[in-house]
Amino acid sequence: MTPDDRPDSPSDEPPEREPEPAPAPEAARRRRWWPRLTVPGCWGALLLACLSFTPSLLPRDGLLQGLIAGISGAIGYGLGVIAAYVWRAFADREARTAARRSWQVLLVAAVVLFGVSFGLGQYWQHQIRQLMGVTDYNVWATIACPFVAALVFLALLFVGRGLRRLYRWAARQLGRWIGPKAARVVGWGLVAALAWSVFSGVLLGGFVNAMNSAFSLRDTETPEGVHQPTSPLRSGGPGSLVPWDSLGFQGRAFTGSGPTAAQIGAFTHRAAQEPVRAYAGLETADDTESRAKRAVADLQRAGGFERKDLLVITTTGSGWVDPAAVDSFEYLADGDTATVALQYSYLPSWMSYLVDQSKAREAGRELFDAVYDVWSKLPQDQRPRLFVAGESLGSFGGEAAFSGEYDLRNRTAGTLFAGPPNFNTLFREFSDHREPGSPEIEPVYKEGRTVRFTDDPAAGIPPKDRPWDGTRVLYLMHASDPIVWWSPDLALSEPDWIGEKPGSDVLESMVWIPFVTFWQVTADLPFSTGVPDGHGHRYKAEYVDGWNAVMRPSGYTAQDLARLKEIVTAPQ
Repeated sequence: MTPDDRPDSPSDEPPEREPEPAPAPEAARRRRWWPRLTVPGCWGALLLACLSFTPSLLPRDGLLQGLIAGISGAIGYGLGVIAAYVWRAFADREARTAARRSWQVLLVAAVVLFGVSFGLGQYWQHQIRQLMGVTDYNVWATIACPFVAALVFLALLFVGRGLRRLYRWAARQLGRWIGPKAARVVGWGLVAALAWSVFSGVLLGGFVNAMNSAFSLRDTETPEGVHQPTSPLRSGGPGSLVPWDSLGFQGRAFTGSGPTAAQIGAFTHRAAQEPVRAYAGLETADDTESRAKRAVADLQRAGGFERKDLLVITTTGSGWVDPAAVDSFEYLADGDTATVALQYSYLPSWMSYLVDQSKAREAGRELFDAVYDVWSKLPQDQRPRLFVAGESLGSFGGEAAFSGEYDLRNRTAGTLFAGPPNFNTLFREFSDHREPGSPEIEPVYKEGRTVRFTDDPAAGIPPKDRPWDGTRVLYLMHASDPIVWWSPDLALSEPDWIGEKPGSDVLESMVWIPFVTFWQVTADLPFSTGVPDGHGHRYKAEYVDGWNAVMRPSGYTAQDLARLKEIVTAPQ
């Protein structure tokens, strides 16, 4: 056998390996569809998603918790990716493919941490429900929580990936005319501006317009059990300057209901009068100033300025006035009262809270100025006592007519605001300049000489040891009311009210977590009235003690006030 006939020796070069087959089309499509995740991003998502189970102000069901966990997870993923990018920049190295062991550790940690967080979350929600007397619990919503969280997380991740692809395309196009670094910066700016324009102009604007159209149709209806007044003392009644059809849904509810003279007399055991109620709806006139003038003209026609007590109340977004706020006022004054209000939006309170602030400010200022213009021209001994009130966004509008504490004291006989939003100008001024040592949930401003705050006026209004003479301004605000405590600042800074001793219906377990707490309290907003009275954004019973403190009527005992609370909190 010649050397050429021998087989190749082991030292010879191995034969060429055949190329691996390309992935099947189905597998390739599946890979393109499923987003490629990174270990640092997943750790960030896991951390914030688990922290989202910590308690906030109100009870929340599984679906809402899943939404918050998904949003928090998406934010955490982004933060994890950014942190890894910054670390690689300092280490001066490129990204590497994660080892299988890293994914295994992450998977085990995810199962353990998410399971523990889920269990603790259920325990905390049980505690909150007990504090507030909430009995509703949906086990199926709880089971759905992880699945909702995953869907929300993936949806936001796909949106983020889409924006990233758009940015890369924009940077490539811009790179034809400018340098690569400038192209990347300008590309990000263009994509960010486009995303914000789409969200605020198309999505948010479209949503608000759709809701506005839907609620404008509802505004043409009349609440069940409400009928057009037969008394000339009500707008929409005989001789009224405001047609019944122009009052809107909430305006008809306001003027077509309320205690009669007989009902008030049955409570007080004294002679009582029928209260005056004046109102103007969005259809009453074309602009806010004209609506305010029409409402005040109808108030004057009905003899409102001849009553003992006159109340100017700024409504919430849809024109709603809490019946308990006005009924309490009328009962405590023996019906010798007049109340005037106007509508400035079709949207419900929580939506108006976010998009209709300027309308609320204009309505509050125009209505009070129109009333004050007539009132101030009356002889001093013939003027009614002038009071101001507002709940939620109504308190924001009510504040707009005044420049500060002295203005409230000099131009009113008393003021009662309930559930003031955190952005209220005067509320923020009074709270931010509170006396050292007084908590944000119950601040003391200038020894409480004019302005005071409480979550339960029946338990005493601090500071109890200092005089409260002259005009009284009282803010009712629950420690568990998200309307009062929500602020964009929650995303990046811890407020005083979380670091201080919590209120009686807020868990001590509530802590501030960047980004997470903001979304938790944001999610609480639409459900702020879905809890029993005395919690969240519900102040019905508190109006009785609140008005008793501000008006200082004589002859009412604690038992009388308790009976009145039963009357005003009874189902309508």
